[in-house]
Amino acid sequence: MPPRRLLLDQTLAVAQRLLVEQWRQRRGLIFWAVFPAAMMLLFGLVYAHNDSMRAGLDAAAAGILMGAALFFSCLGGTVAIIAAERERRTLRRLLASPLHPAAYFLGVVLAQLLLAVVQVVMLYSIAWLIGARYHGSLWLGGLILLLSVFAYVGMGFFLGARFARRSEEVVVALSAIGVPLLVLGGTFFPLEIMPRTMQAVAQLNPMLHMNQAFKGVAAYSLGIAELRFELAFLLLFCGLSLALGVRSYRQLLLLEQRP
Repeated sequence: MPPRRLLLDQTLAVAQRLLVEQWRQRRGLIFWAVFPAAMMLLFGLVYAHNDSMRAGLDAAAAGILMGAALFFSCLGGTVAIIAAERERRTLRRLLASPLHPAAYFLGVVLAQLLLAVVQVVMLYSIAWLIGARYHGSLWLGGLILLLSVFAYVGMGFFLGARFARRSEEVVVALSAIGVPLLVLGGTFFPLEIMPRTMQAVAQLNPMLHMNQAFKGVAAYSLGIAELRFELAFLLLFCGLSLALGVRSYRQLLLLEQRP
């Protein structure tokens, strides 16, 4: 079998295994789905109840998807996968098999990408029912989503390989890291209402630029020219995240090979 075909088959097999494991853990999937859905319903009711705020409903849907749903599913999900594999010593067994190391990394990326697509459909279906609409370019919005998923998965590998050794550590780490990033990322509140010091700090938060890029497309029909800074930042952060993730994954494999 050609090497590329073998790599593709192994990548698909890894993604399938991870998705099947997710499906078997029904309780985790329920919380994974309920969290963004509940946020969308709550924010939707607030915006829909107040006519002066109704214009912000489209932006709220985009922010909840980028800042909350994908953060916890793609970044948190990747960290949880790595932590679980280390606990069960699955990686050690996989290294002893003919599985190509790159196939595991790509399989995790593919599995998280498919879950992200499901979340997009689910969240925007709820958003549409309560009055939110997507206004901009589908291909540009899809590109932003793709870059964001890659960035989240790369950071998930970095955090999971270096810091998360047990599954229970994942919840604590995500809570400690996630809540400040969500607030400073403009997920819940517009950046303009924050103090100037917080606004300056927020500029260093990649989640803010993800939110601004996707909100600009989804809610305000902005194009590449208007979003060039956010897109450039997102491209650089995606590249950095994937580089850190790949390097951390390689170091983790070397660690697992030790007796």
